[in-house]
Amino acid sequence: MYGRKVKLRLVFVVIILITLILTTFLILKSLEENVVYFQSPSEIKSLSEIDKSKIRVGGMVKKNSISISSNEVNFIITDFKNEINVTYSGAVPNLFAEGKGVVAEGFLKDRNFFSATKILAKHDENYMPPEVKEALGEK
Repeated sequence: MYGRKVKLRLVFVVIILITLILTTFLILKSLEENVVYFQSPSEIKSLSEIDKSKIRVGGMVKKNSISISSNEVNFIITDFKNEINVTYSGAVPNLFAEGKGVVAEGFLKDRNFFSATKILAKHDENYMPPEVKEALGEK
């Protein structure tokens, strides 16, 4: 019914489609393991059970909640509805401050306490590095 060239083209197109679908699947599967989204304190409060795997908690650092001891930083992350207490050992980023956005990565002890292994400070879209501010101020 079909000629040899038509059958060969059809096989070629099917092989390319299968390759594209398989490649897309493999890329999405590998990204799924590496992408970690952050959860808000309200989402953590509504969890049915506490998972012992590494998660990220995001929100704002509550005003007057940062307490720094010799090697530990304690603070509260809030989404203005719920709060979670965070404990972190180590150096905090320069942008970390009260009233600013933060994402803490670590392990949940319970719905109220979080042990952070990494702190990621967030900045808003108006952030400008000091070097750029100085350059603009001189002009």
